[in-house]
Amino acid sequence: SRGLKYTFFDKDYENAIKYYTEALELNPSNAIYYSNRSLAYLRTECYGYALVDATRALELDKNYIKGYYRRATSNMALGKFKAALKDYETVVRVRPNDKDAKMKYQECNKIVKQKAFERAIASDELKRSVVDSLDIENMTIEDDYAGPKLEDGKVTLKFMKDLMAWFKDQKKLHRKCAYQMLVQVKEVLSKLPSLVEITLKEVRGSNESSDLVLTSGSQLFNGDFVDRGSFSLEVILTLFGFKLLYPEHFYLLRGNHETDNMNQMYGFEGEVKAKYTAQMFQLFSEVFQWLPLAQCINNKVLVMHGGLFSEDGVTLEDIRKIDRNRQPPDSGPMCDLLWSDPQPQDGRSVSKRGVSCQFGPDVTERFLEQNKLQYIVRSHEVKAEGYEVTHSGKCITVFSAPNYCDQMGNKGAYIHLRGSDLKPEFHQFTAVPHPNVKPMAYANSLMQLGMM
Repeated sequence: SRGLKYTFFDKDYENAIKYYTEALELNPSNAIYYSNRSLAYLRTECYGYALVDATRALELDKNYIKGYYRRATSNMALGKFKAALKDYETVVRVRPNDKDAKMKYQECNKIVKQKAFERAIASDELKRSVVDSLDIENMTIEDDYAGPKLEDGKVTLKFMKDLMAWFKDQKKLHRKCAYQMLVQVKEVLSKLPSLVEITLKEVRGSNESSDLVLTSGSQLFNGDFVDRGSFSLEVILTLFGFKLLYPEHFYLLRGNHETDNMNQMYGFEGEVKAKYTAQMFQLFSEVFQWLPLAQCINNKVLVMHGGLFSEDGVTLEDIRKIDRNRQPPDSGPMCDLLWSDPQPQDGRSVSKRGVSCQFGPDVTERFLEQNKLQYIVRSHEVKAEGYEVTHSGKCITVFSAPNYCDQMGNKGAYIHLRGSDLKPEFHQFTAVPHPNVKPMAYANSLMQLGMM
């Protein structure tokens, strides 16, 4: 028991899961062990498994209050707000004087009502774009604003350098410039296909430059640009700026966190509202819907955020045909591209996340063979070394956020590909100090697990 406590204290959740699993083999009727393993699964974003464990804890002991908390948090993370509300109601009924329980119940109830309202108005004709209600041209930039401005309404290299220096000083880009960038990047992204296809030519010499000029090479960022800290806004505006500056060399794919549900729970919506307005968040939401879902390099390497599909037979042509300008559905190819994970054993399994599936080496092999591809690259999962090669080298995971959310202690990595042989070259890096702001400062209070 003491050892288990230390794994939590050290934030070593993978080992906590391992030890609780071993403990449960010896004592399979211990509700506390299930509940605590549920918390470890929550910390590692395995929401499907967390939900199963919390439910099992309550089957063993229906009076175990923490079990209700854990199950509610799992359901919240999965966007099942009504199910979460039921559990919070139970806690409030049992503990009427518990302020934390009351706050969580009220917050969850508010989200359930908001979702019902959104569904009601969504059925009224086609949603108008936020852009239609903005008068960006007539927005005034005040005389005392000393930050970067677009030059004749355009992003330049000087603007980008100034922007990054401005952001490093924790200063805010003027809302007029932010709106200009969002409108322009929406226009650029909306013209792209759901599957972007590029050819890397064989290049002699280095394509690296201190000015980030990508003249002979390209960069691809593989989703989850937001929700992963308290400077998401600065990160995404910087990425959008480079997309506008180098549209033919700078690529962005959608992750499962470029979605409304995730942004509501994990902080990006709260961050944009705190730094700008609710209206600007709505425009971000519109832009995110136009991010492409996958990228094919030299007809040989397929890159996506999540992974492969819940069913065999999906082709590159099927990906090209996906109507992506929407919130992702709960199942199907679009959902899988954003959410699925590889597994070591053959076949498919229920997802540890509670969304999409897990796919084995045989699934990868069949998909690559059918589509005449060499391997896939995906992200979506923290890896201790920043990357992981599985499925006999045919499924590569790359994860670029070191010391994820200030608690995982992992390295970050990126992959360098050359057109000559497409052999992946891995580069690792470690976290550097950041301003003294907690990593999930804007996340919904229902996702703050420390109180449970």
